[in-house]
Amino acid sequence: MEKAPKNIFFEGPIPAQKIADDIQKHSNKTNIGAHSIFLGQVREDQIGQGQVEAIEYTCYQEMALEKMHQIREALFAKYDLTCMHVHHSLGRVAVGEICLFVFVSSKHRQAAIEACTELVESIKKELPIWGKEILNNQASVWKQNN
Repeated sequence: MEKAPKNIFFEGPIPAQKIADDIQKHSNKTNIGAHSIFLGQVREDQIGQGQVEAIEYTCYQEMALEKMHQIREALFAKYDLTCMHVHHSLGRVAVGEICLFVFVSSKHRQAAIEACTELVESIKKELPIWGKEILNNQASVWKQNN
């Protein structure tokens, strides 16, 4: 029986304490020699006459989780990984707050770094997650991933 896709979504910003706790949980795994971590943070971009105050994230959750499971399996097959954790925000995330936490572990740094980079790119390109940028002038704009 195949395992159900793991939920990667976190309501609101990802707290620094969660990031620290997730890292700390790996200190007793002595077969790990490298961690590669990516933190995505909401920027205060200027768009037209307004500045971004927050991003409101929505997604097609069932499809996103299934696709994330496929990406995870492909990366474990391609690289010699020990662990992979992904947390993506849903809902409102203010400027300066963390909206994406990717944490990849392996025996050696090259596999961890390459897999982490590929994972972040796959999340941005392939998962049905959308962000609406909320501006300080009451306008909003659908975010373009880049």
